[in-house]
Amino acid sequence: MSAITVPDDLVSRGDGGSIVLLVLDGLGGLPGPSGLTELEAARTPHLDALAARSSLGVFNPVAPGVTPGSGPAHLALFGYDPLQYPIGRGILSALGVGFDLKAGDVAFRLNLASLDREGRISDRRAGRPSDAEGRAVIDRVRGALEVPDDVELHVLHEKEHRAVMILRGPGLGGAVEDTDPQETGVPPLPARAAGPDSVRTAEIVESLLTQSRALLADDPKVHAFLARGFSRYEGIPSFRERFGLSGVALAKYPMYRGVARLVGMAVEVEPAGDEETVAALESSWERFDYSFLHFKATDARGEDGDFDAKVAAIEAIDALVPRVVELEPDVLMVTGDHSTPATLKAHSWHPVPVLLASRWARPTAQRFGERDCRGGDLGHFRGVELMSLALAHAGRLEKYGA
Repeated sequence: MSAITVPDDLVSRGDGGSIVLLVLDGLGGLPGPSGLTELEAARTPHLDALAARSSLGVFNPVAPGVTPGSGPAHLALFGYDPLQYPIGRGILSALGVGFDLKAGDVAFRLNLASLDREGRISDRRAGRPSDAEGRAVIDRVRGALEVPDDVELHVLHEKEHRAVMILRGPGLGGAVEDTDPQETGVPPLPARAAGPDSVRTAEIVESLLTQSRALLADDPKVHAFLARGFSRYEGIPSFRERFGLSGVALAKYPMYRGVARLVGMAVEVEPAGDEETVAALESSWERFDYSFLHFKATDARGEDGDFDAKVAAIEAIDALVPRVVELEPDVLMVTGDHSTPATLKAHSWHPVPVLLASRWARPTAQRFGERDCRGGDLGHFRGVELMSLALAHAGRLEKYGA
C-alpha cells in the first residue's frame, strides 16, 4: 500500500506552534458487557471537554486488518511509515536502555519466562517479576554466557520481565525468527535463520538460549529466555531533519524511549510514573517544539483481560489532562498507538480513536470515544498521516503548489 507522507519541501523551517502527543498505549477497545468500549465506559470529563473543541477521527496504525506491534505503531505516530522503516523490537529496546548502537549491530528482545517440568512454557512473563528481580536474573547469567571470540555480547535488563541482547561482530544478520511462540503449553521455538546472511546469528542465539536455560534451571520463577524482534541496526533520518522539530520523549518504559531515540528525540529523564511524566513535560516545556508523553497501564490492563482495570487506567490519565491543557500547546493530540481490547487480551487491528485540539479544529461531538471519533472531522486515515495533520494545525506546513 502506498503511503501519504509529508513531502520534505512542504515543511516550514521557520517558527511554528508547539505540538504535544499524549499516547495512552493500547487505548482502542471493543464493547464489553455494557455494550461500551473501555474508553466509552470510562468517566473522562476532561477528555470529553477537550473532545468538544477538537477534531476527531480514527486511524489504522499500519494498514486495515494489520495488527501492529508497539514499535511500528509509534513510528507511524511520529510520521515514519512503518512499511518503509521496518525496525525490530530489539533495536528499540537497546536504544531505550541507552545502549549506543553501531551500524551492523544485531539486537533482540528477551522475555523472562517460566517452563514446566516438560520444558513447555507455563508463563511467558515469569509472573511479571519486579525490576529488581528481573535485573538480578540478568546479572546472574550475563558473565556466564559464551560467544565466539570475534563477537561482543551485551545483555541488559530493560523492565520487569523484559531484557535485551546485542551482538556485535562480523557476519551477523538480523533475519532470525522469534523463539517466542506467543502461547503457553508449548516449548520455546528454536532460533532459525530467515535468510542466508543470518545463519551465524541464529546459531549463536540458539547457543545463548540453551546456555541460559542451564544457568536458570534452579531459579524459582525464571527458567528461560524467549527471543523476539531481531533486527540489524542501520539508522533512519532524524525528526529534526524531516520535520524541523526539536522533540522530547517522556516515557517510563525503555522501548518507547528507544523508538523516540531512534528518530532523534531527546530522552532526558525516566519518569517513575504518570504524575512524574506530566511533571517532566511541565519542567521541559520551554525547550522543545514537540513533546511525546507515553502512558502504559491502558495496554497492560488490556493484555491482562481486565476491562474494569483498563477503564480505571483511562480515568487516571483523564485526571492529569488539565495540567497538560494549562500549558496551552498549539496542538494537543490524545490517542493510542494501537487497540488492546480487554476482551481479546492482545493487540488488535481495530482502528484507534484520536482527538486533535487546536484553534483550527472543527468539533463534531461532546465525548471522546470510538463511536464519536468514527464520525469526526478527521475521518479514517493511516497513522503515518497524523504527523502531517499536526504540522498543518501548528502552522508548520507550506502551501502545496502555486
